[in-house]
Amino acid sequence: MRLIYKYIIAFFIIVLLNTVVYSQSKSCWPSFRGNSSLTGKTKVQIQSLFKLIWKFKTGEGTKSSPVICNGNVYIGNNDGYLYSISKKGTLNWKFNAESSIEAAPLYLDNTVYFGTLEGDLFAIDATSGKQVWKYKTEGQISGASNWALGSDGKTIRILTGSYDFNLHCVDAKTGKKLWKCATDNFINGSPTVNSGRAVFGGCDGFLHIVDISSGKEFYKIDIGNYIASSPAIENDNAYFGNYDGEFYCVDIKIKKTIWKFTGAGTFLASPSISENFIVITSQDKNVYCLNKNDGQLIWKFKTLQKIESSPVVAGDKVLITSGDGRIYLLDLKTGIKIFAYDLGSPIYSTPAVIGDLIVVAANDGNVYGFGKKQKSGLE
Repeated sequence: MRLIYKYIIAFFIIVLLNTVVYSQSKSCWPSFRGNSSLTGKTKVQIQSLFKLIWKFKTGEGTKSSPVICNGNVYIGNNDGYLYSISKKGTLNWKFNAESSIEAAPLYLDNTVYFGTLEGDLFAIDATSGKQVWKYKTEGQISGASNWALGSDGKTIRILTGSYDFNLHCVDAKTGKKLWKCATDNFINGSPTVNSGRAVFGGCDGFLHIVDISSGKEFYKIDIGNYIASSPAIENDNAYFGNYDGEFYCVDIKIKKTIWKFTGAGTFLASPSISENFIVITSQDKNVYCLNKNDGQLIWKFKTLQKIESSPVVAGDKVLITSGDGRIYLLDLKTGIKIFAYDLGSPIYSTPAVIGDLIVVAANDGNVYGFGKKQKSGLE
């Protein structure tokens, strides 16, 4: 009996350690949407008063979004380099991938995973910047990688969509292909991980649900138009938009559309899920806040140009960036603007948020770090 208890205790210790190493926290934003469910939410309470504390110049502009973990910022760039930047805005190292990097990196267990427009998937040691392995797909990689545990509860798998029509699954340590799942068109976004399933949209107009262990497709749901963005999942509900400006809540367990919101512009961004709301940005220049239960519009906020980046919900506020070059902080319940900061260059990058730092990149080639401001808000 004591032996059984020892095994049970050991099991829970392993689970706890995995949670600590791989999960989002107030000091770590490890992936494009903060976590493997792609909810775009953090428990960090964003302050209303901020200042620019540093900026770091890269070679070119970028669509890649930053991640922050272990005291460092990681971001790809159109110049073909992956950059590691300290929280003080100084260069740690840069890695030459020899092709533009639009996908956000994934930080996992001191390794950074990212794809390029040449279709290469890299694993890089986060401390040294040295290549661990490279895996080749046959099409460009525009979406961030995600991760999942295998059926043994130990093996870590990296999941990446490609323009070669396949979702690829490789071993995180070796880069060896475990399986690939074919669709009928490009995969532009990131897969979501949920209860042993990978859920992702395709430019074939379907929402795909795939078994992470085998790579076999459980089923697919016909949405009728391109799904270029990444779905967010809470429980069994997947939230995502399509190219036609329709936004869905689909129960992937019973394969049923719970509600659909229409009348917006093209959705390239991914939604944020809060306790009561869904927040999503659109190319029609608007930020939409929807009731999570029925999809009814609660508020919308208009920027001056189209929005391709995704929102971040932090406590009772929403942080967004826009093609108009501004960072906006909005009240989650009302959509009222708290402040806006003009970087003077279009922003296609989604912010990364931790307790003492907000990081965003603009098309002028700069990565910007914002910290708390004591006396006055951003203008």
